[in-house]
Amino acid sequence: MDVRHLNYIIAIAQQKNMTRAAQELFVTQSSLSQHLARLEKELGTPLFFRTKNELVLTPAGELYVEAAEKVVRIQQELYQKIACLDQRGHIRVGVTSNFALRMLAEIIPQFKREYPSVSIEISEVGLPVLVRMLSQEAVDLGIAATVTTAPLEAQAQILRQEEIFFAIPVDHPYVQVNPSSVLTLQDLAAYFAQDNFILAKRGSSLRQLSDRLFETCRFAPSAFCETNNIATSRSMVAMHAGVTFVAESCSVDREYIRYYSMSPALFRLNVLFTRKGWTPGEPEKRFSRYLTEYFQKHTESPYLAEQYAGL
Repeated sequence: MDVRHLNYIIAIAQQKNMTRAAQELFVTQSSLSQHLARLEKELGTPLFFRTKNELVLTPAGELYVEAAEKVVRIQQELYQKIACLDQRGHIRVGVTSNFALRMLAEIIPQFKREYPSVSIEISEVGLPVLVRMLSQEAVDLGIAATVTTAPLEAQAQILRQEEIFFAIPVDHPYVQVNPSSVLTLQDLAAYFAQDNFILAKRGSSLRQLSDRLFETCRFAPSAFCETNNIATSRSMVAMHAGVTFVAESCSVDREYIRYYSMSPALFRLNVLFTRKGWTPGEPEKRFSRYLTEYFQKHTESPYLAEQYAGL
């Protein structure tokens, strides 16, 4: 049952704007406009009044959207009921960060003991891809490290706020200059202007935060390397190849790496997203509870990543 084109009209009605609807659906504005034109020609009547600032449903459009929403709900409920037969099901999870993989490594064995017939599919992707997959209903849940919950605020649940550290080799000369655990923006620019920076790739939460930081302190770093593999970044720091920013949940290898809190402190969000219109059954609800309760049951504040270094 393909309801994609029904969702197109629902999105236009909700956004009241073709451009915003196309952005939400991750389709081109021209293809969305063409679909609406074909549909209106097929029905023989317009579904929207075109005003200067927005698209407003006509009476026919209101009837169409009401029926479309019912069909979408019926599809979701039908698929969920089929998946829950004999407690069988398939949960699709997208993740963007190491902390999410660690969570799942602990949670899945417990969940499978309760629901052995439910399969879990994990996709490890970047944040922009995860947002697109959620919008296209390619995954049911998304676990992400992000700076903001936009554009999926209504589908987001913040799991925790995570601090970002500055990481340098443990025998870097600055360690003798500053034996404390805090690094100011002034010191970042004054002492690390000549260091090679190992930066996360553009679009990631770490890169967004580090770029904002450089802009704030008017500091243009020398980017020696770009990678989203945090293990690679840590190894390069340990081998004196550069300095980097590391999320608290990944701040291990402390015998080789010195971590500094930034002043002012730098944070990102760990967020659980659900796809729009998802109707979870009992297994899916239980799995979601495992995720939302994880940080309450299994971690302290501040989060001590080194406790989990072997996982």
